[in-house]
Amino acid sequence: MSVEVAKKVIENLDEKIEEENLGVPFFGDPRYIVYPLTRDGFVPIPERENNRKIAFVDGGNQEILGAPNFSIQLNRVYYNVFKGRKRILECSLPNKIEFFSVTHSSFRNNDIFYDTLLFPVKEEFGKILPDERDLSFSSADRTVTVGTMRADISRVASIARRFAEWAYAYYVVENELSRGDVIVLDGSLQTAFKNESNYSSKLYEAANQKGVIITGLSKTSHLFTTTGLPLLGAVRKLADAYNVQGKWYYKVAEGTSSDHNAVIFVTKLNQRAEYVFRYEVYRKQLLEMSKEEVDEIFAQLAENSQDMCFPGYPYGLIDADRFARVRESEVANFQVLLLSEISKRGKWKKFAPHIRASDAHTLLNFLGG
Repeated sequence: MSVEVAKKVIENLDEKIEEENLGVPFFGDPRYIVYPLTRDGFVPIPERENNRKIAFVDGGNQEILGAPNFSIQLNRVYYNVFKGRKRILECSLPNKIEFFSVTHSSFRNNDIFYDTLLFPVKEEFGKILPDERDLSFSSADRTVTVGTMRADISRVASIARRFAEWAYAYYVVENELSRGDVIVLDGSLQTAFKNESNYSSKLYEAANQKGVIITGLSKTSHLFTTTGLPLLGAVRKLADAYNVQGKWYYKVAEGTSSDHNAVIFVTKLNQRAEYVFRYEVYRKQLLEMSKEEVDEIFAQLAENSQDMCFPGYPYGLIDADRFARVRESEVANFQVLLLSEISKRGKWKKFAPHIRASDAHTLLNFLGG
């Protein structure tokens, strides 16, 4: 790109992006209650000691071997428990579960379906994993397709990890947390896939019975305002305009549908934070809380968000991401193992055409050593 072209690109973008008018939160769905962006919306997070524990849950997955008609993935889900900045070590559940998933295509009822089988690394993990019957999807299912295109099998394969996060969170609530404690899922509380509500509903029911608060914090957000600005950026700009200092939370909307029953906040969890985050609380529970109880939840979350490497982001989620992440080096080792097993069984002629149909790199890397 030449300097002249770069100049034109930035000039054009500068003209298109609105600066002055923040607008209001935009969800494009009447089932959301939205709140205007005003100075009075900022609520300071107090320094308030309390005994609430916070559990954090995150998951990761990577494809090991894939083709248009199958996908073998390594999945991992991890949790931890903190009280403020102190890690709680006396846990009865394993902190990490791992399993392989095999998603394959089949033709039935005049349609292409993707079915997933689960293989826990340890037998004891099996009871925690989702039901395989919930992991069967038509490739034309609107919850898994992108636009008008038939669903990609790798996208469907990743659903097993998402359902496992919900399922694992249920066991964390049942075994590790008590009344008043909080669980933080990585991401939104919105359910997007067919059968996902089977797992979210089970978690919500258990949490309601035990008095454990269900929440979710998103690393990224694609919400907007009615002037096209990113919602998180608009709230941050409003805070800067009114010189709002310290830690705060701001309620921007409430989801009232069965697939997203949550109160949505934007929050700054550390006065030194460069980032603000989208944080959701299960709406049914939040409506029954006093302001003091809501303050306590944010106070505990802020207490956990003082790591100097990433001030304002909960250390529990940093830790969970680190131990849940499936790294490329792990995938490469398992890929060699699977390809070797195919070779030992004399099945190259059967599998190679399918693998070549989507990715030549897999075979080239294997053959290249």
